[in-house]
Amino acid sequence: MSDGNKIMPTVWACVAVLIILMILIYAGTGNTATKAAVQPPIPKAGPLAQPRSPQQVGLPVDQTRAVIPPDNLQTPEKIALGQKLFFDGRLSADGTVACASCHNPERAFTDGKPTSTGIHGRLGQRNAPTILNALYNKTQFWDGRAKTLEDQAALPIVNSIEMGQPNLNAAVARIATVDEYKQAFSRVFGRPIGSADLLRAIASYERALVSFNSPFDRFIAGDKNAIDAAAQRGWDLFNTRARCNKCHALTETKRDVTLFTDNDFHDIGIGIIRHNVVALARQAEQLVNSGDAAAIDRAALQTDMSALGRFLVTKKESDIASFKTPGLRNLLVTGPYFHDGSQVTLWDVMDHYNKGDGLQNPWLDEDIQPLALTEREIDDVVAFLASLTSDDYKKPAVKELARQRVLSRTQRPQRDTARAFGPKPTQPKPPQP
Repeated sequence: MSDGNKIMPTVWACVAVLIILMILIYAGTGNTATKAAVQPPIPKAGPLAQPRSPQQVGLPVDQTRAVIPPDNLQTPEKIALGQKLFFDGRLSADGTVACASCHNPERAFTDGKPTSTGIHGRLGQRNAPTILNALYNKTQFWDGRAKTLEDQAALPIVNSIEMGQPNLNAAVARIATVDEYKQAFSRVFGRPIGSADLLRAIASYERALVSFNSPFDRFIAGDKNAIDAAAQRGWDLFNTRARCNKCHALTETKRDVTLFTDNDFHDIGIGIIRHNVVALARQAEQLVNSGDAAAIDRAALQTDMSALGRFLVTKKESDIASFKTPGLRNLLVTGPYFHDGSQVTLWDVMDHYNKGDGLQNPWLDEDIQPLALTEREIDDVVAFLASLTSDDYKKPAVKELARQRVLSRTQRPQRDTARAFGPKPTQPKPPQP
């Protein structure tokens, strides 16, 4: 073999090594980008993070005072401390996740994802609900497993796929050496940093996040030109043929112009077809009986038991696959929708209700039935829902409404006209245990 022939295999071997190295470098870069994409930086506390003024059209003054607990009264200093904690990644095990990671002020304190991402890019099973107006909720979370905002603040910190701390004391230890926090806790509570006061401060900040001051509020206050004719028609449909008032009103006959929720739990047919909920309910029974709040929290966010909804809290068969009625304000900046984030647009939401679901679901709420709404009537209800947007979110809401409207003209995966205009399907009886 000539010297030239001896050299050629060596050259090709070097080229091959270089190609492999380039592939590995490119793959590594790709992995880094992927990690950065699933774990974005913690949002900053910008103008939309600030406590909201109580001087808003539509704000229920008496109701707001009534929901402030006497053992955790609001003070400016306590609210400011809670705000700082809300945006502090040091409450999480790896320092990368804060309360604001799932509750971004720019998105009306949601995250814009179907389900939320915690430490190490771990995905949960539930959509992040807004913190805005959460002070009026009679229970917290989609299944109501926490009664107060103080209870609610604790669970994400110690959930292994959210903030990942082994316990609250570990979170306290992360901030207990910070002089700024030591001084703030001493001023606000008159004692060293403790877990109970940590939760009180976060809850106080969340109670300062009230959101009204929408075109609809001005319409109810007497400005008949505050919303257009389509939204006014939608408001009437909302309380009549669209049957939205069955869950989003004070009573069957009294319209709710404030919070748009009955604070109750309903099975509206979302997600149940993907799970054998009877088997899941039997599996969950021992867990529910234990009364272990942290274990129930893990099941709700980390396992298929999430589909059981309120049943995880009450163990009542009638609560299987039932979830809390959410408020409707700022919907255009809080999508995607429902407890699992499965619906992309408000038109998808309306299509789901318009067809009456129709699944063979023995626990389906009795008020879920075909509505026979026309396309124009669906547009009108969406126009009304859009009018519930606070002035704080007017610009992003206008942009989002336009995006959803374009999608609604080409992509309607939930639309089923035959079902929407057909008779109510007969639902089977619940299976015997």
